[in-house]
Amino acid sequence: MTRDVTVSEVGPRDGLQMVRHVVPTATKLRWIAALHAAGLPEIEVASFVPPNLVPQMADAAEVTRFATTLPGLHVAVLAPNLRGAEAAVAAGAHKITLTLSASEAHSRANLRRSRAEQMQVAKDAAAYVLSLPGKRPSLEAGISTAFGCSIQGEVPEADVVQMAVALAEAGFDSIGLSDTSGYANPQQVRRLLRAVRTEIGARCDSLHLHDTMGLGLANVTVSVEEGIRIFDSALAGLGGCPFAPGASGNIVTEDLVFLLESLGLRTGVSLEALMEARRILAEALPDEPLHGAFARAGRPTGWKEAA
Repeated sequence: MTRDVTVSEVGPRDGLQMVRHVVPTATKLRWIAALHAAGLPEIEVASFVPPNLVPQMADAAEVTRFATTLPGLHVAVLAPNLRGAEAAVAAGAHKITLTLSASEAHSRANLRRSRAEQMQVAKDAAAYVLSLPGKRPSLEAGISTAFGCSIQGEVPEADVVQMAVALAEAGFDSIGLSDTSGYANPQQVRRLLRAVRTEIGARCDSLHLHDTMGLGLANVTVSVEEGIRIFDSALAGLGGCPFAPGASGNIVTEDLVFLLESLGLRTGVSLEALMEARRILAEALPDEPLHGAFARAGRPTGWKEAA
């Protein structure tokens, strides 16, 4: 299928990390299968973190192995360190994301390491993956709090650029910028994208946006103008970061697809099929608030996807 833009669904990982109720593995597999059936080309299905810290991810290996059986799906996972990367490789993940924070305060709260320490951890994990014989998983570095931090406040853009350069030099295939706190505005997004891409080019190819201030989709529009074609989102806007006080969930997958298709960009994703995946989620998490304008308003009369 021809696509102009990639919507990477992160609900099974980022979305569920904030949910107190542990979702049964069988339900996760059913949900992931429904997301795949909706045409999502990439799904971040799990995080290879210690299960005693995040019980929701205790079944990461099983979920990942299942996802790799879905035809054509690019299976992404998150790993915090070398051990996580090794486990992700063993489970057959196609893409491994290592996260780092541009905020010193957030890095210590979230990863219990300084920025410099986590940079070395990421480099060690990258060296391991790059040394694998034959076809290896792709490597992404996700720079969180790139647009500001709810603990520290302002994050100097020069720090983000410096981190991106170091990660590119370490061999990461791609570098994504994350608005973890959800405070970014369109002018800021345009400015930082240009600054980072001036140094590392198209290797900075994706954005992970939260919608705390309601500007997530506005930031997507600016990013599209700047040439970004990969966007993370979560069904029903689930997610957030437990170490970013006040941050809300991810931008809503259904609303993101509607926006991109309205802009004439083909996503290959069926909005009606996403509604079926949303129903599975609603049944599994009856006490969890689900967000989204498309789910509330429905398909506008006469509206059609991009040709």
